[in-house]
Amino acid sequence: MPVSPEPTDAFEGTEPDRLAGPLETVDASAPEVRSRSKARTWVLLVSAAVLGGIVGTVATGGVFYVLVAPQLAAEYPAAETSTNAGVVPAVDIDVAKEDLSFAEAVALKVTPSVVSVAVEQTGFNPFTGQTTTQVVGNGSGVIIRGDGYILTNNHVISGADGITVTIGVEDLPAEVVGSDPSTDLAVLKVDRTGLPAIDLGSSADLRVGQPVVAIGSPFGLDQSVTTGIVSALGRTSFSESAEAALTTYTSLIQTDAAINPGNSGGALTDAEGRLIGINTLIQTGSQYANQSAGVGFAIPIDYAIGIAKELIETGVAHHPYLGISSLTISEQVAARYQLPVDAGILVSSVAPGSPADAASISAGDIIVGIGDADITSVEDFFIAVRLHEIGDTVPVRIVRDGEQVTLDVTLGSDTSR
Repeated sequence: MPVSPEPTDAFEGTEPDRLAGPLETVDASAPEVRSRSKARTWVLLVSAAVLGGIVGTVATGGVFYVLVAPQLAAEYPAAETSTNAGVVPAVDIDVAKEDLSFAEAVALKVTPSVVSVAVEQTGFNPFTGQTTTQVVGNGSGVIIRGDGYILTNNHVISGADGITVTIGVEDLPAEVVGSDPSTDLAVLKVDRTGLPAIDLGSSADLRVGQPVVAIGSPFGLDQSVTTGIVSALGRTSFSESAEAALTTYTSLIQTDAAINPGNSGGALTDAEGRLIGINTLIQTGSQYANQSAGVGFAIPIDYAIGIAKELIETGVAHHPYLGISSLTISEQVAARYQLPVDAGILVSSVAPGSPADAASISAGDIIVGIGDADITSVEDFFIAVRLHEIGDTVPVRIVRDGEQVTLDVTLGSDTSR
């Protein structure tokens, strides 16, 4: 069953159906982005642009950088206590031994590590002749390092002129360390040490039906806690925005824990309070009117933390890259161009010097498979590429002059183009 989630900040009647049909002439190798915003513009802010990407949510994408627990503990250490006034220290709770329900214990343990993110925008007031700054949206974030690093969604902070993070009772200015629109992830930094970093779990061994807790700031209500289960695994979705051709979400965790506008960037934890996902999308439609419908999605932490590590170290994230522009082949497209197949992607152009060029893929070829995956659309192609790593050599099945051939392609990095 296809998944068609909408961002948590989607307003009824304002969002297009992101999965309504095949994408046309998409550069599937370019960095992709989605940007959305939950704008709260005021009457006098005439010239302020509507902020894109405040509190949305959508599904899956990418090459998984699975880090083992010892590595994560070393790279993202949790502070024992906070040394900063106004910052609530982390709570050391053994969920199994405390005389509490799992939700109570997780709330006590995790809420100090989940922050509220306020996004500001600057505009000109023609009545006063002054430039003013207004909070135009909110989202959530998770402290992943005690020295001030916070993981959130790219769409939460996209287009912001200023960002304020609330940790405990303290409002702190934050800077963007790096953002990756193609996976909808971003890392913020505040000038503090000794912060209560969250315990990192793993999304590799999740099971459908296991209990989870979502913590964030829906509608600006800080540190709200909801519970549910893992409803499904491996969901995938895409969106388009002004920032990139595609934002892809792969292997999303589906949950029925209530997720609403403002939850984006917040924590999804297991029953022991370990971070397993970053809440990102909700399923909405006109009948749900921009509120939770019991179907939410989170980016798996095994993938998200790998992106976060790259953003912290270099400011950018790297993704596998083939180097083509393509078009999904439908029955209509096949008939129009008299193609020998009615499913696959038609290569419209190949970037000079790209991995595809080096492997002798050319315009007019039809890609029908990558590795073990059949390719019937641009979305299939994008997922298949992102599920490999930079430097992998993968067999690409193409139809050329009516015959199927297989070419080996060594994937490059999209940042080296």
